[in-house]
Amino acid sequence: MYALAMKPGIEHSPEQTPQQIVTVLEEFLAEHPQAVLLEDGKALFDMRFAEYTLATEHGRCSLHLWSDDRNLVRRVGAASIRKTVLRLSTYRFGQTKPQVLELVADKDRRPPSTREATRTKYLRRIERILLRHFPDWQPDAFRTSMDLERSFGPAYARGIMYKGTQAWAVIAVNQEETQSTVDGILTLGILWLANCRENAGGRRLFQGLKIIAPRGMETLTLSRLAWLNTDVAKWELYAFNEGADELEERDATDHGNLLTRLLHAPNQAAAKERFAESTSRILSVVPELMRTMVEQRIRGGTELAFLLHGLEFARVRTGYSAQSFNRLQEITFGAGANEAPLTPENESELRELVERLFARRCSAGSHRDPLYRMQPERWLESLLRRDLIPIDDRLDPTHVYTQVPAFAASDRGMLDLLGVTSDGRLAVIELKADEDLHLALQGLDYWIRVRAHHLENPDRTTGLGEFQRNGYFSNITLSERDPRLYLVAPALRVHPATELVLRHLSPKVEWSLIAIDERWRQQIKVIWRKRSSDPAWSI
Repeated sequence: MYALAMKPGIEHSPEQTPQQIVTVLEEFLAEHPQAVLLEDGKALFDMRFAEYTLATEHGRCSLHLWSDDRNLVRRVGAASIRKTVLRLSTYRFGQTKPQVLELVADKDRRPPSTREATRTKYLRRIERILLRHFPDWQPDAFRTSMDLERSFGPAYARGIMYKGTQAWAVIAVNQEETQSTVDGILTLGILWLANCRENAGGRRLFQGLKIIAPRGMETLTLSRLAWLNTDVAKWELYAFNEGADELEERDATDHGNLLTRLLHAPNQAAAKERFAESTSRILSVVPELMRTMVEQRIRGGTELAFLLHGLEFARVRTGYSAQSFNRLQEITFGAGANEAPLTPENESELRELVERLFARRCSAGSHRDPLYRMQPERWLESLLRRDLIPIDDRLDPTHVYTQVPAFAASDRGMLDLLGVTSDGRLAVIELKADEDLHLALQGLDYWIRVRAHHLENPDRTTGLGEFQRNGYFSNITLSERDPRLYLVAPALRVHPATELVLRHLSPKVEWSLIAIDERWRQQIKVIWRKRSSDPAWSI
């Protein structure tokens, strides 16, 4: 039988049932949706982009994983959790010797001693290359120590350069760190510059921040750098070629380097008509009184997804028959990335999933239930998709787009919400349900992309930007001004560093930081809001 149980509180035991293995795995992925699957230390699947099914037929637990790159089928004999690693004892088809797969929350699987040695060695290299590249300046006090109070982690080398009373804050990261760690360097750099100025005691005047990132991994940082406030500080970015031991300064005013493309908006009416029969089949298993709670989301004209409070539980895809060019529709079901094709034989399992989903995700008393807690940002997004007025009464509730795909290089970027205000200004709305140090700059990333698609490539004949040429915001006259940026998070989940980072953004970025009540699942209520236009935000 296909298994989708997610019962909390089951511990690993030496003799686990298939159902227990399924539950342990589902709970881990609920807690760590960005986990990576490793075999012999090699990353096989990024669970953000992979799909999987679990089956418990014939007293065995079978795991099937697939993505655009590879496919994997294993029988799982046991599952055990240690800290943030889930170890799966698995068997290949026809083999009796087990092999270990690991689901890890942290992509960096280097032993702690190896990481520390690499970072210590890198400190010495940074000081040496700074002396060679800036012979008139003296590097000083470089460290990688952890400082939880100020949010500094050991991945970043931090120090200063000084010449008399003049000084620069310096932050660097080595090429052995993950791309996400490298991308976080600007947030930490802003915090480091602020810390240096605060502790200067009038002895030194810090001109700005020098950032050193691995060559080939600095593109996102460069795109962000162009939108920082140059009246507050000077910003310099250097790409470090560690193989040749060379620094190359990157032009911080170059904000056209981030190549990004926009997909066409699907025809909503035509897609719903095309999927009408499959929609009726899925909704037939949903209690009639609850059908209005189900959100139907069109994706690209070839897929329709069904969600409850942001959690997708079924979808319909259009494809072609293997024997002809006739179009076929396939229905699959499952929570999260877990899915299986719907057949007459397992339709009762879809009904059971729906019953379980509505019973546990709609209950306010289930806060510890993994199924209730899954994908909180998508839940928040679904609420605001239906009503943006609590965030800003200038937002047009009839023109709101969810999960707009805007790809940059290999990054599968998705804007949380894209809307428009009553004066025609585009509105980029970035959501966080949990505390995130990088909220401000992640929101800036999407603002940069939206601005580029709207303003930097207008049609010569019509004057329309790419959004309207691709079917978004029809029958609306969009303003030629830059978009507005909205950052939304529960009040107790707004990281203390967020406001400091926002103070360093260019005045051209018009932002609003909005804190909502912690009980947002019941009702969206704004607790406080701060805007870039407020007098208190001038530095």
